[in-house]
Amino acid sequence: MANVERTKIDTEKNLLDILDKVHAISNADVDPTHVFLLSQVYEGLLLRMGEKGNDGGQFFTPREIIRAVVQTVQPKLGETIYDPCCGTGGFLAEAFKLIHTHLGKKATGDQLDKLKHNTFFGREKENLVFPVALANLILHGIDEPHLWHGNTLTANEVYGGLFHGAPPLFDVILTNPPFGGKEGAEAQTNFAYKTSATQVLFLQHVIQHLKPKGRSGIVLDEGVLFRTNEDAFVSTKRKLLDDCNLYCILSLPGGVFSATGAGVKTNLLFFNKDAKGTRDIWYYDLSDHKVGKRTPFTLDKFDDFFKLLPGKSDSARSWTIDIQARREKAATDAEPFKQEAVQKDALAERLKLQLKDLKKQPKPNERLITETEDKQKLAEREAREARNKAKSIEDAAFDLKAVNPNAKSEVDTRTPEELLSLIEEKQKEITAALSTLRSLT
Repeated sequence: MANVERTKIDTEKNLLDILDKVHAISNADVDPTHVFLLSQVYEGLLLRMGEKGNDGGQFFTPREIIRAVVQTVQPKLGETIYDPCCGTGGFLAEAFKLIHTHLGKKATGDQLDKLKHNTFFGREKENLVFPVALANLILHGIDEPHLWHGNTLTANEVYGGLFHGAPPLFDVILTNPPFGGKEGAEAQTNFAYKTSATQVLFLQHVIQHLKPKGRSGIVLDEGVLFRTNEDAFVSTKRKLLDDCNLYCILSLPGGVFSATGAGVKTNLLFFNKDAKGTRDIWYYDLSDHKVGKRTPFTLDKFDDFFKLLPGKSDSARSWTIDIQARREKAATDAEPFKQEAVQKDALAERLKLQLKDLKKQPKPNERLITETEDKQKLAEREAREARNKAKSIEDAAFDLKAVNPNAKSEVDTRTPEELLSLIEEKQKEITAALSTLRSLT
């Protein structure tokens, strides 16, 4: 709690009551069967923190989303599991529960020791959230959570004592980077593709810290998928496709994060570190589900996804994109513009030499010099435009947004005459209702 700036307790009596309650929470006084209940109570408090309007919203990922990611990636005993922006530790806690459940009652002491002490690693920047994450993971049964306190992107450390001995690369990375954050030059200097977009830098961090054949599940806003107008976005996605097998993108409804104050549209990306890169991407679309207070987004919405994922089967909600073929076609389509740019560059260079010779003449021909300068500038501009056109064609192949080809759009086929008749009919109903109301007054 060293970095918690203000902890306010109104009276001495309240302080004594709190100390009594904390003192009662010990291995000697709490039945092991109650520890799970205690963690559930704590999760409930985190849920309330994460509700819209509270400070905890930026650190809280809906637990149904976390469960879906963890069930898809399936972390196993013996693997190192890492979250570079762990918030309250939800991904790590859920991964622990899944592995612990799989081990069951037959788990040996050595297995439990490895799971509780040498499996889970995370980083968190916020002073108030770091101790909350520690408490959450310990209450879930992780006796030694290796959490690093500091800024993951700048590598500025506040406290790293719990992170000593952490491996440089990890078997599994599960995370939900902050949406819409902005990073300065200090953070960007640590990355090959520089941008102020926090989530893009975190995606680069994840790719860098995965072991060969390592697996990842990550929540990303839709802007990262479709933006091709910034070099860092395109370059990061190109590296993702070249260095990893991005085998699945799941499109979530727009309202999944609304309760935590973020209405942004999000997706789940699943990939493995694979030098062969990405050939095909299997998409699954859940974006049409309506999410609200009375219609929460629950884990059962993923049932069909889990059923189809092993075979990556096509359905009304799923389809496959041959991303390698798309990139090859884009390269083919861009090639004529690249050739044009080379030709225009060569022309501009020849004109530049001619211009130099014309200016060296004893009696320079000013009209000819002006014409040559204009031709040179035109050639340079045309070369630049051709290069930009080629680049835009190639970059467009990295628009990874989920667009369901099987979605049926509802089209109103009524004619203008039918719509006018309907309006007139409704107007008659309104007039009749108003007449009835007037007769009652």
